[in-house]
Order: sequence, then structure tokens, then C-alpha cells
Amino acid sequence: MNLSLDGKTALVCGSTQGIGLAIAEELALLGANCILLARNEDALKEALLKLDTSSRQLHTYAVADFNNPWHVKATIDRIVEANTVHILINNTGGPPAGPILGAIPEEFLIAFNQHLVCNHILAKAVIPGMKEAGYGRIINIISTSVKIPLNNLGVSNTIRGAVASWAKTMANEVGPFNITVNSILPGFTRTQRLTSIVATTAAKKHADEETVEREMQQEVPLKRFGEASEVANVAAFLASPAASYVSGVSIPVDGGRTGTI
Repeated sequence: MNLSLDGKTALVCGSTQGIGLAIAEELALLGANCILLARNEDALKEALLKLDTSSRQLHTYAVADFNNPWHVKATIDRIVEANTVHILINNTGGPPAGPILGAIPEEFLIAFNQHLVCNHILAKAVIPGMKEAGYGRIINIISTSVKIPLNNLGVSNTIRGAVASWAKTMANEVGPFNITVNSILPGFTRTQRLTSIVATTAAKKHADEETVEREMQQEVPLKRFGEASEVANVAAFLASPAASYVSGVSIPVDGGRTGTI
């Protein structure tokens, strides 16, 4: 199985922590040159130090605020002027939790810009280089809510579903150029976002966080939370030559929790 990413360049969004950082670390281990993209420059500098360079990979970073799509566009335009991006990891923190009836219209607009609009800006910028290289991988980190909506995540459920449909549509259009587009749907994964969800749930239930964690884990057939590295392993496969005939799919990485086939 050919998993080598030697000579490939990966742009990894939201890569200073959690799933994004874990993906960057795994892609670097496979030989990719990584460009980290996030809004906190100090955290980006720290993340760079965690990436493997044993194959003389060259890792860099760029600053972009996904609350401002035009800032993202200006940043990616500069990146593609100097680099051919073979692998794009679209990964952005999810919208705040809350019931859909409690959401105001502006929350949907903000999330739509952060996720779908910024994904589209990035994809449009890197696809010409992918076409020229004859190799492209676009991987979106979304949520299992695209299969079954999750309670108390009204805005997130809505926007994540839109991103999944965007990804499938894009996959159909760019397939003839040896570019694949896939989505990964993480379940309960140990990240800062999960920690926040547990804390919020515990406060609402007037329960301790350990009890809430145990209750959540009971929903998972594997009876545990996932690790960011486990999501990263799937992303690395999809980014590799070995996944050349996998496109247009949404893959749950959730310990079996999602109740669909």
C-alpha cells in the first residue's frame, strides 16, 4: 500500500490543536510538507515544532481568520503563488451549541461563512494547482450530524449538512482531474470542543463532568471517546495515493455511534 506523501504539500486548516494538529503531524510523518493555517500566530509557531522533519520536509504557516472570508482569500492567494497545494484539509471549529429555536439568523450566516464559504474559497484557489499536478485531495472535517442531527447543535447540524452536500457536488466536478473530495465525520473525540460540550452538559444537568462523560461513552459501541490521532489516521489514508479511488463519501470515525448503515 502506497501511503507516501513525499514531495506533496498539504494545507491544514485549524492546525494548532485537536484534530487539525493531529492531521498535520500524521501527514508530516508520511513525508508531506505542511502549511499550517489558523488565526493564532504564536500557536502556529508552537505547532510547527511538533511536525516531523526526518525526510527534510519544509513546514511553514500562514495566519488567517475564518470569521473574515476575504482575509482567508487574501492569505490563500499568497500561498498558491508560491506553492502547489496537493492536499487541502478543511477544518474549522464548530458553531456554539444550542437548540435551533434559540438561534438568531446571524448565527447561521456566521457559521456559513466560517465553514462553507471559506472551504469554497480555499478549494477554488488550490484546485488549479492540483489539476496541473495531476493529484489532488480535498478532505473536510465535518461531523456525524450529517448522518443524524445531534441534540442541542441546531446551527452546527444545519451548516455541517450544507458542507457535506458541497463536498459531494465538488467531488463530482473535479473527479476527472484525479482530484478526490471526501469528508470525515468525527464522533466524540477528545478535543477542547468535546471538553466544552461536557462542561456545558454537566452544568445544565447539575451533574459532575465525569458522570456526563460516562453517560456519553455508553452511547458509543466501543465505550470510549476517540483520540484525535484516530481521526488523523483516516485523513492520512484519504490523502495518500492508496485512496485514489475513494471520492465523494462521508466517513464516520465515531466508534460505531452513528445509527445508520
